[in-house]
Amino acid sequence: MMNPVKQSFFTAAIAFAIVLTPVFASAAQLSSDAKSAIPHDVQQLIVVDYRAMQNSSAAMDLKDRVLPPELKRFETALKSSGLKVDQDADVLAFAAFRDGNKGTRTVGIAQGQFHTREIMANFTKNKTKPFVLRNTSIYPMGSAGMSVVFLNQTTMVFGDKDAVMAAVDARDGITPDFLSNNDMVNDMAVVDSKAVWSLLDSKGTQTMMKGVLGDAAQLADYDTVRDRMKSSRYTMDFQNGVKFDMAVVMSDTLTAATAATLMKGVSIMRKTSGSPLEKSALDQTTIDSNSGTLTVAYSSSDSQFASLLSSPLFQSVVK
Repeated sequence: MMNPVKQSFFTAAIAFAIVLTPVFASAAQLSSDAKSAIPHDVQQLIVVDYRAMQNSSAAMDLKDRVLPPELKRFETALKSSGLKVDQDADVLAFAAFRDGNKGTRTVGIAQGQFHTREIMANFTKNKTKPFVLRNTSIYPMGSAGMSVVFLNQTTMVFGDKDAVMAAVDARDGITPDFLSNNDMVNDMAVVDSKAVWSLLDSKGTQTMMKGVLGDAAQLADYDTVRDRMKSSRYTMDFQNGVKFDMAVVMSDTLTAATAATLMKGVSIMRKTSGSPLEKSALDQTTIDSNSGTLTVAYSSSDSQFASLLSSPLFQSVVK
């Protein structure tokens, strides 16, 4: 899984979301073909408007600073594969999913207008032999030990061979796919109009919140709320300054209120030791609960956010 970073709930959430951050407002929506190639048991799904990110040097620089090793390996493989996906992709998605008793795997999906005819001709020229799964050819990609399959001219799946095979199994109906995960599909409808968005299931949410809360996760109150976390989602928008919104769905109203109290306590503790800039950032973060959902919202100007990225607290989180 793409684990969230630790320490401050604010900087943790920002660093977690900023993994792939565009600066223009647009929607990162997945096609039906893409959704059908994501296995059912998703622990976390991150979707980003890659075209917008490519058009911003600031976003690319920031991404390079905080990109987790697993996703950096994926991106490096794409760029070194000769497929020119970094030029042709419009949307990128990364799904961490549970693969039975084999643990958690990660698969990437790219949407765009790909020159599949030229790509296949290049595979033939280089005598690149595919592994055939039923009627689908899975090709080795670059020298990173990764594989790629083109579902059609606009959708490709990439990752470790086993993860790609699991995606093809889902697409072919051999195993359940993401579209049969009603809870996540319903949550997706709330966020997929944004340029960056992510969904997490209960286990992924528990892992994230443990990192976000830091030492507070050792308190007895956390044990009370941990097993009542059902799912979570976040979005990030850079149209007018920086806006980050996260919602954690709990099993009941009381649990959500307890979680909000814990996070407010973390905020107070951070303010006592943070710099004026960090204290200001925490002041601009709103924590609340409503109808069984814990909500966290942060907003600032571009310049304030840029300054925060150089702060010791943010640096300690993303290193």
